[in-house]
Amino acid sequence: MLALVAGLLLAAAFPRSSIAGLAWIGPGLLLFAALGIGGKRAFGLGYLGGLAFCLPTLYWLLHMPVGWEKILGWLALCAYLAVYPGVWVWLCWRLFPGTLAPNSTPLSVRVAPEAAEPERSAEHCSAGREPDAQGRAMLGAPLAGPHFALLTAFAATPRLARLRWALLCAVLWVALEMIVGRLFTGFPFLALGVSQYRMLPVTQIASFTAVYGVSFLLVWFAVGLVSALLLLVRQPQQRGLAFGDIVVPMLGVAAACSFGMTRLAVRAPAERELTIALVQPSIPQRLLWDPGSATNRFEKLLALSRTALATKPDLLLWPEGVVPGLLRYDQFIADAVSRLAAENEVAIILGADDLEPDPTSSDPKTVREFNSSFLINRAGRLVAKYDKRHLVIFGEYIPLVKWLPFLKWVTPIGGGFATGEAVVPFDIERPRARTAVLICFEDVLPHLARQYVGDETDFLVNLTNDGWFSESAQQWQHAAVAVFRAIENGVPLVRCTNNGLTCWVDPCGRLDEDYFRAGRDIYGAGFKTVRIPLLPEGQKRALTYYTRHGDVFGWACVALAALRVLPLAWQSWRARKRVAGQGG
Repeated sequence: MLALVAGLLLAAAFPRSSIAGLAWIGPGLLLFAALGIGGKRAFGLGYLGGLAFCLPTLYWLLHMPVGWEKILGWLALCAYLAVYPGVWVWLCWRLFPGTLAPNSTPLSVRVAPEAAEPERSAEHCSAGREPDAQGRAMLGAPLAGPHFALLTAFAATPRLARLRWALLCAVLWVALEMIVGRLFTGFPFLALGVSQYRMLPVTQIASFTAVYGVSFLLVWFAVGLVSALLLLVRQPQQRGLAFGDIVVPMLGVAAACSFGMTRLAVRAPAERELTIALVQPSIPQRLLWDPGSATNRFEKLLALSRTALATKPDLLLWPEGVVPGLLRYDQFIADAVSRLAAENEVAIILGADDLEPDPTSSDPKTVREFNSSFLINRAGRLVAKYDKRHLVIFGEYIPLVKWLPFLKWVTPIGGGFATGEAVVPFDIERPRARTAVLICFEDVLPHLARQYVGDETDFLVNLTNDGWFSESAQQWQHAAVAVFRAIENGVPLVRCTNNGLTCWVDPCGRLDEDYFRAGRDIYGAGFKTVRIPLLPEGQKRALTYYTRHGDVFGWACVALAALRVLPLAWQSWRARKRVAGQGG
């Protein structure tokens, strides 16, 4: 039950509940649910907590307009992601430096003789009676029995060793987040630090560490907090001893917040601005798949855009997936977009599919399909194109489909896109500005997004179609992830989506224009006009540490984790080999 509660607390820390404070408790609660437990049972408790976290947080996968595949995908993804909390709980207790037996049953602990329970108190407990005053004095705590023995064993560990262990727990968590962000193309959508997207003072360290630094602080604090509470239960009269386990993580959080407040205080007025009209058509995904509705919904998109252009923007944005055809090959669509740009003297960035000849095929009719974005200049000419580089597994491409062709029947797509090769900056003529486009979930990956920022980049653009997931928490979670890409790279990020959350994020992570001004809706059709600050003419951007150097912090955590885990694995292998040799 404790593991389940811990997982549900973590889920409630994420949008839409967004009770961010629960993320400062959940990891510690999950870890100490396995106090005194080792081996498979510790992993099982962590896995159970991981399922309780992932299943409700990713429920929006069930909104996809497909059949039974969505249930299979939801269960499979959650079952995979829950492995990481399971591994974390198991490793943390396996590496605990104290007298708790790492591979024992829940109630089997090694307790120093001076800390063992008095026989008299055990008799009282077995008889179902409260111990008398002498027994309580001998216990030194209001607990007795095996749980008291566990607390005694935990408290018997030297404080410095416990502090190092709490730090190690945070290192292990970050190392596992680094792996989940890269393995099988990566899915860091539920990085723990994302839950703090509204807590701006603590999130500013992401400009050095990416979102992983925030996750580190959360886990470090949570483990220290629960450790201190356990010591307080064990020895309530020694509050100073318990406080020692939380004071060091508190100092770390205070230092991070101090840096964050300093960074937030620097907000110089912009010398130049770019006015952008963001069009959110809110087209249901089933209509996007319906060829019969193509003309009608394109006309509605144009009508909404003309209304937005009445505000005289410098740039018009359309989201991913709403153009019902191939921009470069459908003459009607190409002419309509060109005319819209030229008549209103506005640049347009939009998302659409594209085709290119396949250079690997001898057949000239063989083509590759791309998920692309295009820049149309004020004269109505197509001047730049970017092809998406990071495709969504089973959503935009099917792995191993050449060898396992049946996979195309268990995914929502029948084919797949080709992968783009390079970042393509988009240069806007008037006022002069430079941007780069992240399509769909490309803004989820910190190590990818930093490649799109240079010293002349004024802002980033994310074009996405979150209409796959109806009106769910997915739109809020995706926006929360995007907040960290702005903080990490110190640039504004403009999001144009099909059905929410269309907005922009400043370099410190402040969400602007998240709601439509007529109400508190984010999912409906409409447009927003925003003003994005630009670099002074001719000035280069001061790149953040993270943009320049990448995941130094994350890889350092991976290296430290490996230094602790690999010797453990080597010892276990040698022990098994020795036992096998004796058996032979």
